[in-house]
Parts: sequence; C-alpha cells; structure tokens
Amino acid sequence: MDPVLSITVVSVVLGALIAIIFFKSYFTKRRSEIKSIAKTELEPDHQKKPTKPSQPISKKSHSKPHSHSHGDKDQNKRHHPLDVNTLKGHGDSVTGLCFSSDGKCLATACADGVIRVHKLDDASSKSFKFLRINLPPGGPPTAVAFADNATSIVVATHNLSGCSLYMYGEEKAISTNEGKQQSKLPGPEIKWEHHKVHDKRAILTLFGAAATYGTADGSTIIASCSEGTDISIWHAKTGKLLGNVDTNQLKNNMAAISPNGRFLAAAAFTADVKVWEIVYSKDGLVKAVTSVMQLKGHKSAVTWLCFAPNSEQIITASKDGTLRVWNINVRYHLDEDPKTLKVLPIPLLDSNGATLQYDRLTLSSDGKILAATHGSTLQWLSVETGKVLDTAEKAHEGEITCMAWAPKTIPMGNQQVSVLATSSVDKKVKLWLAPSLESS
Repeated sequence: MDPVLSITVVSVVLGALIAIIFFKSYFTKRRSEIKSIAKTELEPDHQKKPTKPSQPISKKSHSKPHSHSHGDKDQNKRHHPLDVNTLKGHGDSVTGLCFSSDGKCLATACADGVIRVHKLDDASSKSFKFLRINLPPGGPPTAVAFADNATSIVVATHNLSGCSLYMYGEEKAISTNEGKQQSKLPGPEIKWEHHKVHDKRAILTLFGAAATYGTADGSTIIASCSEGTDISIWHAKTGKLLGNVDTNQLKNNMAAISPNGRFLAAAAFTADVKVWEIVYSKDGLVKAVTSVMQLKGHKSAVTWLCFAPNSEQIITASKDGTLRVWNINVRYHLDEDPKTLKVLPIPLLDSNGATLQYDRLTLSSDGKILAATHGSTLQWLSVETGKVLDTAEKAHEGEITCMAWAPKTIPMGNQQVSVLATSSVDKKVKLWLAPSLESS
C-alpha cells in the first residue's frame, strides 16, 4: 500500500475516534446538566403542589382589594363630601360659566365651540336638559354671561384677528292660523355682534349685573375685560357700547361689576385696585363712567376680586399672601377714602410652607362664604373669621378655569341648597354644596 495513502487513512480514523470521544463527553455532560436543571425545577413545583388549589383564591383576594383600592381613589377624587354632581359631555376645556339671575340655569363656554345652557331642576339629578348653541367657526369662546334672562346670553370669542362678542336670544313661538303656537321653539339666533372689540387682545372676563342703583332702569349691563388695559361696558340687550375705561396698569387680570350695577372694579398688574362709578341719567341710561376711588394697601399685584352681594364691600386677593375686605360705601365725593375692614392671611401653603396665591374668588349669595382656587385646589373660607371651612385639593383633574355661586338656592331633592359651580381644563363642570359655617 502506498505509504501516503496509509497515513491518510490512519489520520481519518484517529480524527473520527477523537470526534466520537469529544461528542460523547459533551452529551454526557449536557445530559447531567439537563437532569440537574430538571431536578431543581421540579422541586419548587413539587413544593407548590399543595398550594395550587389556594392560588386562585390568593389571586382573587389580591385582585379584589386592588380593584377596591382603585375604586376608593376614584371615589375620593370624585366624591368629596361637598361634590354633589358633575356636568359631563363637554368636548374640550371649559373656559367659562355663569348662572342666570334666578339660579335655575347654568351656561358653560367650551373650547369645542359650543355654549351649553343647562337647566338645573335638581342639583343631584343624574342628567340635565341643556340648550346647545353652536358658535360661528373661527374662534373658541373665552367667556359667557347672561343678558336680561335665561334665554339670552352674551358670548366672547377670540382668534388671531381679535375678539368678538355675540348675543344669542331665542325667538318667540309663532302663532299659526288656528291660533295655536308652534310646539317646538326655534333655536337661539344672533341678535347682535361686535368684532375686534379690544383690537387683537383676548377678553379675559365677562361680568354682568342688572342695573338697579339710583335711576337705572334694571337693564343688564356687561363689562368685558381685555388682557390689555382696557375695559368696555355694554348694554346686554341692544349691544350698545356704554363706556370705556383704561386701568393704565400694564395688564389686566380681571374686572367685575357690582351686583346693583353701580361700581366697576379691576384687578391688574399693580397692587392698587381702581374703582369706577357707573352714573345713570334720569331716563335710566348710562350717562358716564367716572373714576371714584382706589383701594390701596396690598404690597403686590391683586390677582382677583369680588363684590359682596350688597355691593358695599369688595374682597381682594393679592400675591402678597393676603386677602383684604374693603368698605367702599364711603362719601368719595367728599374725599372720604375706602376703608380696610379686615386683612386675612391666605391659608394655603405649598410643601415648603410658603404661602400660595389665590387665582379666583367668588362670594356666596349670603356673603358669608368665600370660595377660592389655586390651580386644581378649591377652598371655602369664612368671611367673618378667615378660617378654612373645607378644602378639595384635587377638585378637578386640571386647573380650575372659572367658578360662580348660584345667586339663589336651587332644589336638591326635597330641600333648597346653595351651590357653587366650577369648570376646568379637564372638560368637566362640577356642582358643590356650601360647607357648614361650623366647620373648622
């Protein structure tokens, strides 16, 4: 045999033997590893066997408390003791709200371009009938106020070209030839409208009041406050511009008219609050709007203010961490200055103990309870003592955008109750009961 061929054959045989020995050793080792792994896995399973029947019970007992706990969290969020109802159905942030003078209707302005006028037959009702008003395209509403009655309403909208005011009113039923009225009333239609009323500046607030002071004829007047320094007063029914004022304070925060239509007051960038008197002629029409006094005492900008129901006091909130109660029923024509009746610390602190500012204020119809907000937090205070009556730390799931007390009590079951309404960027409007003055 050829020596070269012999060497080749031997090499192949030796290589095959070496390969067999290697793979045998590998698979033997692998089998022992598999057995070892199988053994360690089987041991826990064996230990778990007695407990297998109890596993579903364990899962059930764990899942049930978890679900219950989650429900409790939702319940705590949604069912604060004073939280009586939620008006849902808004498609976007709710930017404004307003009660009718009788408290039976609540109008809401929503960024989805719709005004909804809810009929509050019962504050605890599971659902509320509402009138839907679709606004013209081009800009979402920023504020809303009732005109002379619950069927007419003034709306402010804003877009890049400026802000507009619309007054919607319902048409009266038309009598037929048989002397019967139409069974269904036509929807609200625009009675008057104004565009670019504050140039390109947005309207921050709309406040309305029935003018009953002095020789006023009882018509509703409305103040539109721009984000600039100008404020305009309008006749709600006719849309006539009654007057303009300028705060000359860099930037407005808001403006309000006293409940009797006598005074206009503005909170702005500075610490002083300017007050004007709306003067009426003998025929009941607005004759002039005159600057009559300033409320001086705060050390920083005033964020919000509200009038007392008797129109003789104003409550202001400032970034200096205080609330002030002012008496404006003074003889200003004899140079008598308004008086500070009370200075109350804002009782809302952050996690570091620093005083927070109030964003909004509104006073109950009896003048005894002040509601105030900061972000999504809602507080109720006693006007007499300044003590906190109750707090809802997460009143909404987002910032509170507007709030108002019903001017009169409304039904809830078999009783009449005082109700506060709040709106938010969370697309909801909530109704709250007034806390007891005995709260601490």
